[in-house]
Amino acid sequence: MGVDAEIELSAAEARGVALGAQGMGRRRPGGRIAAGRLRRGIEDVGLLQLDSVNVLCRSHYLPLFSRLGPYPRGILDRLASHADSAAGSATRAGRDRSLFEYWGHEASLLPVELQPLLRWRMARAEKLTERPARLLAAEKPELLESVLRTVRERGPIRAAELATPVRKPGNPWYNWSEGKIALDYLFFAGRVCATHRVRFERRYDLPERVLPAAVLDAPTPPEDEAQRQLLMIASASLGVAAEPDLGDYFRLPRAESKARVAELVEAGALTPARVEGWSAPAYVTAGRLPKAAREARALLSPFDPLVWSRPRTERVFGFRHRIELYTPAAQRLHGYYVLPFLLGDSLVARIDVKSDRGAGVLRVLGAFAEPGADTRAVALELADELRLLAGWLELEHVSVARKGDLAGKLAKAVTAGRRSEH
Repeated sequence: MGVDAEIELSAAEARGVALGAQGMGRRRPGGRIAAGRLRRGIEDVGLLQLDSVNVLCRSHYLPLFSRLGPYPRGILDRLASHADSAAGSATRAGRDRSLFEYWGHEASLLPVELQPLLRWRMARAEKLTERPARLLAAEKPELLESVLRTVRERGPIRAAELATPVRKPGNPWYNWSEGKIALDYLFFAGRVCATHRVRFERRYDLPERVLPAAVLDAPTPPEDEAQRQLLMIASASLGVAAEPDLGDYFRLPRAESKARVAELVEAGALTPARVEGWSAPAYVTAGRLPKAAREARALLSPFDPLVWSRPRTERVFGFRHRIELYTPAAQRLHGYYVLPFLLGDSLVARIDVKSDRGAGVLRVLGAFAEPGADTRAVALELADELRLLAGWLELEHVSVARKGDLAGKLAKAVTAGRRSEH
C-alpha cells in the first residue's frame, strides 16, 4: 500500500472541515428529539468529557445542546444510566446502556463499543494512574482485593460506604479515603465500572453487572491496533488535524501517537495535508473529507471537543482560549466559567455565565467580543442563543451584567427580545 498525494487546504477550508466533522452547521432538529439524534451527535464528537463543575450545568450535557439545541437531558441520562434510581433498576438499565464511563479524554462518557479499544490503558494502571493510587496499589494490594470483594458482595456502592482511613499524600485535591483511592485505581484498571451516578457521585459495580455481554466477550485487540482505531475515530471527529491533535483526543502517549500516525499514513488510512498557516503537518481520513460547515451558531462548553485543545483552537480559529476555573479571581481575564460563542465559521465572542437556579435567572457575568467582530450582529445572535439556553435549563430569563466590551449591546438585545416575547 502506498501513501496518497498530499492535499492542500486554505485556513478557511480547514476551519470549515473542522466544524463539519464535529456536526456543526447542520440544521437543528425541530420538534421532539429522540435518542437516535443524540447517538448521532455523540458519534460526531466521539466522546463526552465529564467535569464536576456545575455552575451552569454539567459539562457533558452542553456539546449536544450546542449541536442539537434543546433536547431532553433525561435521554442522555438513560443512555449513560445516570438517572437517579435504585441499584437494581440501574443495573438492569446498564445491560442495555449505550455509553459507559472511563478515561477517554480525561473522565468521559464513551460508546460501549469502544471499551475493548481501551483495555490497553486498563492494563497499564500500575504506570498510568496518579501517584496516590499507584502508591496504594503497591503498598496495600490486600486492600484492593478487600475493596473488590466488597463491590462484588454489595455493589453498586459509592466510595463513602467504605470505612477506610483518609490518606494525605500532600495534595489537597487528593485528600481522599483509602477506599476511594482503591476504587479509583480499580476503576482505571477496568476491574470495576461506574454503573451510574446519583447527584454526580459514582456508584461502582463489577463490569459483568454493568457492561453488555457482547462488549465483555469482544476480543481484546493488540495495543497498536487499538491505538490506531482510536486515532481513526479522532481523525473522523476532527476533520483535519495535526498529529498532537489526533493523539490528544484519547490522550495517547505522545511517542505511541507519533508511531501509530506514521503507520496509518503508510497504510493509506490517513492522507497528509498542508494547511495554510499551520507549521505542523496535518492529516485527514483517506477518502473522507467532511463537508465544510460555514453557518453555525453555538455556545460551547470549555470542555467541548471543538475547543478543548488550546493549541488547536488557536491554530484553527485564531482564538486564544484559557480555562480560568482554577485561576484566582483577581487574575481572571474573562471569568470563572466562560463559553466561547461560535457564529458562522468563527469564534466571535465569549461569555462568563452561571445558572442562578434559586432566582430562575441565567446570569451573564461578562461578555467579550473578539477583535473585528460585528458586535451588533453578534449581540443579536448571542441573545437568541442565550434565551434558548435559558429555556433548556428551565430558567425564566437572562440577565446581563456590565462587564466586558460586548455587555452593553448584549443587554439591549436581551431586553429587546424579552419585550418582543410579550
